[in-house]
Amino acid sequence: MVLVTGATGFLGSELISQLLRNGERVRAIKRPSSVIPEILRNESLIEWTNADLLDYFSLEDAIQGITKVYHCAALVSLNPKDKKKMLRVNVQGTVNLLNVCTANQIKKFLHVSSVAAVGDSKKGELINEKHHWEYGSGKSGYSISKYESEMEVFRAAAEGMNIVIVNPTIILGKNAGKEGSGQLFEMIKKGMKYYPDGSFGYVDVADVAMIMIKLMESKISSQKFIINAENWTYQDLFSEIATQMGKAPPDIALKPWMLKFAWVGTGILSAFTGKNYGLNKDTVHSAFRKQNYSNEKIKKALDLEFRSVKETIYEICQYMKAN
Repeated sequence: MVLVTGATGFLGSELISQLLRNGERVRAIKRPSSVIPEILRNESLIEWTNADLLDYFSLEDAIQGITKVYHCAALVSLNPKDKKKMLRVNVQGTVNLLNVCTANQIKKFLHVSSVAAVGDSKKGELINEKHHWEYGSGKSGYSISKYESEMEVFRAAAEGMNIVIVNPTIILGKNAGKEGSGQLFEMIKKGMKYYPDGSFGYVDVADVAMIMIKLMESKISSQKFIINAENWTYQDLFSEIATQMGKAPPDIALKPWMLKFAWVGTGILSAFTGKNYGLNKDTVHSAFRKQNYSNEKIKKALDLEFRSVKETIYEICQYMKAN
């Protein structure tokens, strides 16, 4: 039987759906307050269990009879105020899970990290697994938490655990809803006129889940893999989404000073209202970075091809227009 953490999340639910189609027996961790996503609501073969990454004893109960673990759970935020909470959930939570897995002699542990835990490249280079992450003032709390989580996983590997790590870029899919990458589609649907002068990598959620399963079933161990289909500029991405939505493509290039001005303004509003407007120095910084990722290592390891991002965008837009 396999255990999946973060089971009610966007990636976790897609992973479970694929595991069930493959005939796997799945135990899925959730919190009592979690809402089971629609994609899994009618799946009677899932064994749901209430547990918390910060509650070691609940993890001990959840791990009984498990041979393989997919660790998808993490707190994601670019708000600096959430740094301590992310370090607690993402790092200490991973430590707790690894310790439980070690005590129960799990056969393999797959850890979902992020490209936020991969280093930067020189100008013009594709970022790959050999670019080492380094501490610095430009690192977000989320980036630090994912890097330190990876270090704990590699520590477990050094002590004998069979592990593999995946570092996805931005994950796209119609079931994202209004969270994560789904927010971007919602904003463009409402009519967005601006685009930042940066770039990033994107990948379909079905491809990420498929790759995770292939890595789990392979003999590959103690390695990490960037999971990225294609690199797109924000201008091209926003324009493609807008076109598929039947909206006018954004045609005004954002300048850094515009977002910095907006950041100061939303900071003042947050102080009075207590509401997080989602704009801070980390989001301002990331919007103008050109971060392009290589996928050569994973393609070579598993001999695979990715679904095109354009096809994924089309599917998401058709789904949103129909719902």
